[in-house]
Amino acid sequence: MSNWSKIMECVPNFSEGRDLQKIEKIADSFRAKTGVKLLDYSNDQDHNRMVVTVLGEPEALKEAVVEAIGKAVELIDLTRHEGQHPRMGAVDVVPFIPIRGCTMEEAIALSKEVGEEVARRYNLPVFLYEKSASSPKRENLANIRKGEFEGMEEKIKQPEWMPDFGVAERHPTAGTVAIGARMPLVAYNVNLGTNDLTVADAIAKKVRFIGGGLRFCKAMGVELKERGIVQVSMNMTDYTRTALYRAFELVRIEARRYGVPVVGSEVVGLVPMEALVDTASYYLGLENFSMSQVLESRIME
Repeated sequence: MSNWSKIMECVPNFSEGRDLQKIEKIADSFRAKTGVKLLDYSNDQDHNRMVVTVLGEPEALKEAVVEAIGKAVELIDLTRHEGQHPRMGAVDVVPFIPIRGCTMEEAIALSKEVGEEVARRYNLPVFLYEKSASSPKRENLANIRKGEFEGMEEKIKQPEWMPDFGVAERHPTAGTVAIGARMPLVAYNVNLGTNDLTVADAIAKKVRFIGGGLRFCKAMGVELKERGIVQVSMNMTDYTRTALYRAFELVRIEARRYGVPVVGSEVVGLVPMEALVDTASYYLGLENFSMSQVLESRIME
């Protein structure tokens, strides 16, 4: 990767977290490709979802992402899909993030190229979101995804929800996809010592920005049936301005009113080192600590 002049990141979310054969076939789209590096992929059975983190030179990354989307359209049937995470497509969301040597404008252009290609090749309706959105109401993924796969059959026929690419008809098994460009985000979940989903939902409403909570936080309650607990599942959309420790502490504060303990937390996929250093500095009470004191960051300079 060191000789790549431009590095773009993509974090596609696929609506499959249980069938390991399908998961591996989708991940294969990113393996052994020149100009592409598969960094991580993780699946969650309760969410029934897989999150992939991949880096690449823009053109090579584009080809790999288009291939992976095609594989997901082929393998995933949403008419048979159940899971705790909201979803509207076999490939639910595909964000592009500029990392090095490229701009947000280039990420936006790449997202549009991919959107146009998958709509043409796979007959998959595409909504552009975040920085790529064609209107303000489409910037927020939650607005686009509202109604999910089932509701999209009628929603997509409404004039205000015409897809940006493709025909105004939900793909019968693969649904629709949101593709866009954004800043790096951290998928961060806090687990609660209760199986009462209404508690997690209530806390999520207090924590997320739209409910008067943290500015760069989106949150929802999720049931983890296998573990017999619930979770406040969050997307931290700008960890430099809303730190992970603030989200953790606010969830803990709100949980107290229900007599519910926090029993752990997790990061889904990859996380920038700065986000963890910031949180470690807070809990250790480090004074005037900076990224320049992290050994690995100096090695990578």
